[in-house]
Formats: sequence, C-alpha cells, structure tokens
Amino acid sequence: MARVIILGTAGAVNNAQHDYTHFLLIGEEDSPVLIDAGSNPLDKIRALGIDDDNLKDIILTHFHSDHVAGVPNMLMHMWQMGRKTPIRFYGIPHCINRIEDTMDMYGWEYWPNFFPVSFSRIGLQDNTLLFENKDFLIHSFPVVHFIPTIGMRITNKHNGNVLAYSCDTEPCPNALKIGKEADIFIHEAGGPPPGHSTARMAGQAAAQARAKELRLIHYQVWNQDPEPLAREAAEAFDGPIHLCRDFDEFEF
Repeated sequence: MARVIILGTAGAVNNAQHDYTHFLLIGEEDSPVLIDAGSNPLDKIRALGIDDDNLKDIILTHFHSDHVAGVPNMLMHMWQMGRKTPIRFYGIPHCINRIEDTMDMYGWEYWPNFFPVSFSRIGLQDNTLLFENKDFLIHSFPVVHFIPTIGMRITNKHNGNVLAYSCDTEPCPNALKIGKEADIFIHEAGGPPPGHSTARMAGQAAAQARAKELRLIHYQVWNQDPEPLAREAAEAFDGPIHLCRDFDEFEF
C-alpha cells in the first residue's frame, strides 16, 4: 500500500507543534514524492529513516511562503551535504518561475559543484497530468485561492485508490472534482472565504463529492485550539473525519 506521511499541518502561521502544511507520498516501487516545502523538511525525512538522497521529485502547489519558502534552505542543505543526485520540481508557471527567480537572487549559479535541478511547468487546466512514476498518477486542478493554486487527485497505480488534496481554496466546483468519490479527501480548514474554507465547508465538500473519508489540514493554530474542527466538519459529513497532525501516517 502507498503511504502518506504528514510533515506539517498548520496554515500560514505555524507553531512548535504544527509546521507548515506539507507531506510525503511513499509508494511501493519508486522514490518518495514531496508535496510543498514551507520549511526545510530534510531533518524530518531523516528522522523517518528515509535517506534524503532518495527524494527526487517535489511538487509545489503555489507561491505562498508557507508552501515554498523552505526550498532555498533545502537545496542549500542538500548541496552542503554533498548531494549529486538530480532533483525535479513540478508546478504551474506562476510558482515555478518565481522559485527560479528566488534561487537566482540567492546566486545559486555560484554554488560550486551543485547537483542538477530541473523544473517542469504544467498548465493551469482541469485534470492536467502533473506527475507520474511507478506508484502514482497525479492530476492537478486549479482551485480558488488568492493567487494561482492547484489541488491534486492522486491515484495509487497498484490498487486504484484515490487520495484527493484540496490545497488552499475556498469552496469551488474543482474542489468537488478533486474529491469525487476519493478514498481519502485531505481538505484545508483554514477559515472562512475568501481564499480558504471552514471545517464545515470542508465537510460539505466531502459530502457533495461522496468521499469515503475526510482529513482536515492547513488549520489555524496560533492562539487557537484546532480540536473542535472535526466536530464542526461532522455537521456536514457523516463519514470518518480526522484532524491531521504532524507525523501522522496512513495508507491508501
């Protein structure tokens, strides 16, 4: 079975117990896939017993600092530790162009013996093939946030199970396409629109999409208790509901 490891669960303001929202996909045959990097995830990956040299593919959902600000430190960390293995980034042009500009500002062309890095830009259309390896088939959909942003529908190629990820979005038709009959629907619960969804809205999306299970992520933690969010979502969705926590691990 494929595994999901949640590396962070917080919205734009994190704390010591909740890092920015990002997670790993671990399949049966191919290398892990990292979704976003709001902070440097490499020490967490090492703590999980994963050699970060095996991390070769990174998907970035949008250019907000809580999703991408860790990229420069992560790349510098890898370079300083002597990495030689190539790494590949995937995302929409609005995000990838700015990541390249950021690295240019850091002068990475002057970092000697730097390992190969490639950037793949995908279109901002519904059901775009974003990424494929031996384990996963990932399609992206634009969602409604403050800047161009994608959610994802991730298919386990070995068993056909679907993991849906809304990313940061207010309620919109594409969130329902992403979550349609998904085995697990990871949906943000950052707060009311614009740009975000409440936990109740996440529950409504899961119910309308007929998802089998809902997991809440990207919630507010600064001077707020996130525990009631699952009860709020249950007002609209009668299936299993979980509040994601840092280092949660589950199969799909």
